[in-house]
Amino acid sequence: MAWLRTHRSWLLPALLFLLTLLSTLYAGSRMLVSELKPSPSLWEGWVFALPMMAILFAHEMGHYIAGRVHGVDISLPYFIPVPFFLFGTMGAVIRMREQIRSRNVLFDVGASGPYAGLAVTLPVLVVGLLQSPIAKLPSEGYLLEGQSLLYAALRWSVKGPIPEGYDVMLNPCALAGWAGLLVTMINLLPVGQLDGGHVAYAWLGSRQNRISEQVRRALPKLALLIGVFYALAAYLRGARFELWLRELSAGVQWLIWAAFLWLMVRGGKEHPPTSPGELSPLRRRLAGATALLFALLFMPSWMRVY
Repeated sequence: MAWLRTHRSWLLPALLFLLTLLSTLYAGSRMLVSELKPSPSLWEGWVFALPMMAILFAHEMGHYIAGRVHGVDISLPYFIPVPFFLFGTMGAVIRMREQIRSRNVLFDVGASGPYAGLAVTLPVLVVGLLQSPIAKLPSEGYLLEGQSLLYAALRWSVKGPIPEGYDVMLNPCALAGWAGLLVTMINLLPVGQLDGGHVAYAWLGSRQNRISEQVRRALPKLALLIGVFYALAAYLRGARFELWLRELSAGVQWLIWAAFLWLMVRGGKEHPPTSPGELSPLRRRLAGATALLFALLFMPSWMRVY
């Protein structure tokens, strides 16, 4: 019992990590299903699970190490296994057991996760793209991943121009890298206590609470605007009725995320205050760079079904 009391702080995080590893292995194995391999083994899913877990682990340990360096009472990451989800996980969360008083410390803890995760995401994505073939799009029954400026630039630099009617068929490693970009983008939204909310509050102070509310209110409108844009584009291309009608749902992920963020900040609590004081000049420049990073990672539609 004494051993259990001593080590219980990491037992649950370790168990959730192992369960999430199994969950991502399962997700990766399902990505390999084909006519030639109708029943791949669980362990074959490592081609997705290993890079995906490396990205998430780097992200969360970025937060954890920054917190420990600054003496913040911070927990180990709690990974979230979701075997029926496309990626096998909904990421991870870290608990901060005390309120961060300094804006400089808040910035360091908030920004370190996205940058650490991105340091792993980019090489994973490049390696995955190098191994992914360019092939003709099937007539139906496929997923089209979302595009951001950064992703499009990387894809073009690795694969070159893609002919009309063709696309890069992302292998599991490339899909893990793309998912890493998506996770980073979502976390950088300047809302509540997301990573982007921490960075924005450290940068702007209490003004961030108003910005956070405005962003949350804008997301359902963004979802509608994106759906109309994609549907109109399909209509102008002469697509059949079912396709442009389906494109109306292109922004539905933002609507779902808006509902989740509303639950996260329910009761009007946006972000705990910090002590008076300005962000250091270097961190202010990094905060501006982080806002630019969000713009480069922004995906209007996360994934569309054809």
